[in-house]
Amino acid sequence: RRNTKRVPSFRKLLRTSQIKLDNKLKNKQYKQKSAAKKYRKEQKKLREAVRDAISRKPFPLEECKKKQAARKWEEKEEEDALPLDMMDEDDLKLMEDLAQKASFLTRDLSSNEPVHVKKRKHESVIEKYEKVPRRLQTEPEKELIHLLPIKDKSGIIPQAVEKPVLSVAHDEEEDTEDMEEAEGFNEEPLPVLTPEEMAAQRRQKLQERKMHIAALAAAILSEPDSNIKKLKELRAMLMEQDPNVAVIVRKLVMVSLMEIFKDIAPSYKIRPLTEAEKATKVKKETQKLREFEEGLVSQYKFYLENLEQTIKDWKQRKLKKSNVISLKAYKGLAEVAVKCLCELLVALPHFNFHNNIIVLIVPLMNDSSKMISELCVEAVKKLFKQDKLGYASLGVVKVISGLVRGRNYDVRPEVLKVFLHLRIKEVELQKDSEDIAPKKKFMTYKEKRKNLSRMQRKWKKAEEKLERELLEAEASESKQKKLKLHTETLNIVFVTYFRILKKAQKSPLLPAVLEGLAKFAHLINVEFFDDLLIVLHSLIASGDLSYRESLHCVLSAFHILSGQGDVLNIDPMKFYTHLYKTLFSLHAGGTNEDIGIVLQCLDVMFAKRRKQVSQQRALAFLKRLSILALHVLPNSSVGILATNRIFMQTFPRMDLLLDNESQGSGVYLPELDEPEHCNAQNTALWELHLLQRHYHPTVQKFASHLIAGAPAEGSGALPLDLSQRSATELFETYCMKGMTFNPPVASVTPRRKDTFLQMDSFVDEELNKQLQQHISETVAHKSLDFAKHLKESSLA
Repeated sequence: RRNTKRVPSFRKLLRTSQIKLDNKLKNKQYKQKSAAKKYRKEQKKLREAVRDAISRKPFPLEECKKKQAARKWEEKEEEDALPLDMMDEDDLKLMEDLAQKASFLTRDLSSNEPVHVKKRKHESVIEKYEKVPRRLQTEPEKELIHLLPIKDKSGIIPQAVEKPVLSVAHDEEEDTEDMEEAEGFNEEPLPVLTPEEMAAQRRQKLQERKMHIAALAAAILSEPDSNIKKLKELRAMLMEQDPNVAVIVRKLVMVSLMEIFKDIAPSYKIRPLTEAEKATKVKKETQKLREFEEGLVSQYKFYLENLEQTIKDWKQRKLKKSNVISLKAYKGLAEVAVKCLCELLVALPHFNFHNNIIVLIVPLMNDSSKMISELCVEAVKKLFKQDKLGYASLGVVKVISGLVRGRNYDVRPEVLKVFLHLRIKEVELQKDSEDIAPKKKFMTYKEKRKNLSRMQRKWKKAEEKLERELLEAEASESKQKKLKLHTETLNIVFVTYFRILKKAQKSPLLPAVLEGLAKFAHLINVEFFDDLLIVLHSLIASGDLSYRESLHCVLSAFHILSGQGDVLNIDPMKFYTHLYKTLFSLHAGGTNEDIGIVLQCLDVMFAKRRKQVSQQRALAFLKRLSILALHVLPNSSVGILATNRIFMQTFPRMDLLLDNESQGSGVYLPELDEPEHCNAQNTALWELHLLQRHYHPTVQKFASHLIAGAPAEGSGALPLDLSQRSATELFETYCMKGMTFNPPVASVTPRRKDTFLQMDSFVDEELNKQLQQHISETVAHKSLDFAKHLKESSLA
C-alpha cells in the first residue's frame, strides 16, 4: 500500500510554531515508550510464570508421554490376557468412561471439556502453565520512507528505505538486566546502617541536591531567555520525595525560586497576547521575548500556587498521600512559604498576580501564629511606605476592609494599625503635584520671529510640541491618578473607622481607630466634624475607655479643629478640662509611655491654637506640668520642661510664676479640676529649684534655663542640640527602656585616678607650705607687737 499522507510544504512548516512541533515529537515518543513498556510487562509476567514452574521441577513432557505409552501397552496386554466376557456391560462402560477422563495427559488434546472439576485445588503447576494463553511476539510494523523511483528497461522501480527506529531491543535487554539485578538485589537482605553512616549518607544526598539547585539557578540567572525552561525543572524539586532530605530541599527550592523571580522579572506587567497579535509575523528577537515572557508568567503562576497549597495544607492539618513530610515539618514549610510571599509582595508590586498575593497575605495578618502574623504585618507596612502612586495600597486597604467586616470586627488591632503607615498627606500631595507639573513657559510667535531663523523656528516648534506631549503624559495623568487613588483609599479607611465607632465601640480595635483618626483627621470632610466631635466626647464621658484611648480621643478632636476646623465656631473646653483633670494619672510606672501622646496633645492644644487659649488656662497647665515633672522618669521630665519652655516663650506674662513678691487675688487651688478657676497666677514654680538638683544633667539644664526666664540667647540659653528639638523628640531621645543612664555616666579610668591622687598630694603639700608660712608670719608679727608693747610700757 502506498503512503498517501502528504508531506507538509515548506511554507506550512514555517507557519507551524516550534511549540507545536515539540508537542508532536513528545507525543510520538510517549506512544513508543508506552508500547515498549507494555511489551516489557508482558515479558516480565511470562518470565515469572516460567520461573514459578521451574522452581517446582516437574518432569519433562516427553518423559511423561513415554511412561504413559508404556503404561497403555501394559494395560492393553492385560486386557488381552483378561477375559472380558466375565465382566458386565455396565462395568465395561464405566471403565471406558473413566479411561477417557483419566488425566490431562491421557485424554484427547482436542477435547474442550473440563477435566477434574471437583479437584481443581490439586491441579499441577504444568496444568496452570498450560492454561495461560499463548501470545505471539509481534514485531512493530516498520515505517518506510519513500524515495525517488528508478527507471530501467523493465519499467519504474519504486524505492523505499526503513525509517531508523530507536533500538528497542537493546533497551529491552538493558531493562531485563536491570530487572534481574533488582530481583537479585531484593532477594538479598538490605545492609543495616549505623546512625553515623545514615547521617553521612544524608549529608551526601543533601550536598548533591544543593549543587543541583545552585547549577540550575546559575544557568537561569546567566541567560534567562535561553534557560527559562529550567525553571520547570527547578520547580519540580518542590515535590522532593526522599523523606531524609525532603523538608530542607523544598525550603531551599522555595527561597531559590523567590530570588530568581525577583531578579529576572521585568519592571512592567506582562499582558496576554491577543489573537491578532499571535497571528502577525514578528522578528526572531520579538518572538523569543514573547516565549520568555509567556514561560515566565506560567512558571511564576505555578510557583505561587505551590506556595498557596503548602500554606493551605498546613492550615487544614492535611497530609499528602505519600506521607513524606510530617505535620510538624509542614509548619516550617508554611513559614518559609509565607516569607517568600511577603518578599514578593514588597519586591514585585508592579508584576502579575500581585493582587492574588495580597489576598493570600492579608488574612494571615490575623493568624493565630504570632510569627506569621508579624511577618505579614511588616510586609504590608513596607509596601505602604514605598508605594508612591497608590495602586498597591488601594488593593491592600480594600482587602483589609473586607476582612474586618467579614470577621465581624473580631480581628487583631495590628491589622488596623497598618493604616497609620499609608503615604497619604495633604502637604505631600500638594508638593508632589507642583513638582510633577511645573509650569513651562513657551516662546511667543513674535519672540521666535525676532530671535530665531526660519530653520530654528521649525526645530523649536517641533521641540515645544514634544515637550507639551510629555508634560501631558507624565504630569497631568500621574497627578490625577494619584489624587484619585489616594481619595478612594482614604474613603475606604474612614468607612472602616466609622463602622467600628458606630457598631463596635467596646472592641479592642477602638485604640487603633482613634489613633488613625488622629493622624488623618485633617483630611476628613468638614461635614462630618460636628458628628465626629460629639461621638468622641460621648466616648470620653462614658468612662469605658482606658487612659490611652481617652488621650487618642483628645488628640483626634484637636487634629480635626486645627485643620479645616478652624472655620468652625466650636469651643473644645471639655477636652481641655479632661486632659487637665487626668494629668496626675501619669507616673513613673506603666503610664510613663503615655506621656508621648500627652506631649502631642499639648502641642496641638496650645502651640497651634495660641490665639484661642486664655492666660489663666496656660498658667494652670504650666503649674500642673511642673508638679508632674517631679513624679516621672527623666525622659518625661525633659519633655515636660521643653513644653513649659514653649509656654513661657509663646504666652505673655508667664514670668509671674517666677516672681515671689507678686500679689494676686485669691489662693491657688491645686485640687480644682477647672483650669480657668484655680487661680494659678497666685503661686510660684518652686518645683524648678528641686529639678535643678536632679541627677539627670539634661533636666538640670532645662530647670536652670526656665528659672532664668527661658532666654533665647545669653548665658542662660540652651545649647542648640536641645533648643532645636521638639518635646516629643527629646522624650524619645532620652528614653530609658534599657534601664541604663541616658546619656551614660562618664567612668573614671585608673590613669585619671592616679593623676587625681598626684594632684591631691601636690595640693596637700602646697597647703602645708602655705600654712607653715602663714603661721611663721603670724608668730613674727605677734612677737614684734609684743616687743613694741614692752618698750612702750618701759618708757611709761
